[in-house]
Amino acid sequence: MTASDTPTRPAPSLEVAGLAFAYPDGHQALFGVDLSIGRGERVALLGPNGAGKTTLVLHLNGILGGGVGTVKVAGLPVEKRHLAEIRRRVGIVFQDPDDQLFMPTVREDVAFGPAAAGLRGAELEARVRAALERVGMAEYADRPPHHLSFGQRRRVAVATVLAMEPEILVLDEPSSNLDPASRRELADVLRSLDVTVLMVTHDLPYALELCPRSVVLSEGVITADGRTQDLLCDDAMMRAHRLELPFGFDPRSVTVS
Repeated sequence: MTASDTPTRPAPSLEVAGLAFAYPDGHQALFGVDLSIGRGERVALLGPNGAGKTTLVLHLNGILGGGVGTVKVAGLPVEKRHLAEIRRRVGIVFQDPDDQLFMPTVREDVAFGPAAAGLRGAELEARVRAALERVGMAEYADRPPHHLSFGQRRRVAVATVLAMEPEILVLDEPSSNLDPASRRELADVLRSLDVTVLMVTHDLPYALELCPRSVVLSEGVITADGRTQDLLCDDAMMRAHRLELPFGFDPRSVTVS
């Protein structure tokens, strides 16, 4: 087999190299972050408040920029000339679904992004239906979002991002304010998706349940990267970076695949 016959491996979904960033007031939020996430991986981004997690996420689709280092999504540099495509490929689901749902019906909310990108007619309707089916909300297409439960609104918010067919789904505290049933329903949805997932969370049991790999960001640098269960069992590392498990929860007792 010649070099030209060798199949090329797809670029990682996300490549961050040497990313450093300071805000205009001089606060240095990131100090040389290196991170690679392969296609289809589910990775939890853990760390105490003020660690730089939000700053890192806002670099993934170009909301923040101008620092040192590089960010690539599916091999595409996050640069001004690529921003429209990058923002299609990186879908961010906010902590509060009401920040994303603003149209009169669920269908219109999910259609908003693809329609703005030029999709019309039967193709748009098929995209909306497929996104709602993936989150188990197809039967609610004609309902006003504010008539739904909080957990249902969060799943619709996920659908609005999936309708754009992203490369990476970024979830900000996806389990917050969910009752146990809604928490399980969302977990089932996230496990079923065939996209790369980066989950920013303080909910360590949820990270263990959904993400085989976790990355710990603390004081602007990645301090740990490995199997989620291994990290949560590292008592010294957990204490050093202000990560605390719920009372009585033992990650060693959980069977993970």
